[in-house]
Amino acid sequence: QVQLVDSGGGSVQAGGSLRLACAASGLTYSAHCMAWFRQTTGKERERVAYWNRYAGSMFADSVKGRFTISQDNAKNTLYLQMNSLKPEDTGMYYCAAARTSLCSLDSRNYLYWGQGTQVTVSS
Repeated sequence: QVQLVDSGGGSVQAGGSLRLACAASGLTYSAHCMAWFRQTTGKERERVAYWNRYAGSMFADSVKGRFTISQDNAKNTLYLQMNSLKPEDTGMYYCAAARTSLCSLDSRNYLYWGQGTQVTVSS
């Protein structure tokens, strides 16, 4: 059974940092495109970062230069390091795994989802 567990969210002031974790079980993340989506009230989920073994990490323009992705193969876990956080980064963050290593902008192409972790950035 595949499971993704999101953790690491919290409340910080603008300029602060958080590190989100996506712990995978039942799949080897390196065989999939792994992504983080952000959702805010009334809006569709927006992909903010993704990773696959071929292209490495890619980021939405809104977070480029502030977010990075790292991996811990031993723990089968990916991390999203978020620095210089802004109030507009506020939202529920979901880790997701696509069926293959191909990455898509469309959230419907991601087969597995974590439960989400809330990030709140105050000004």
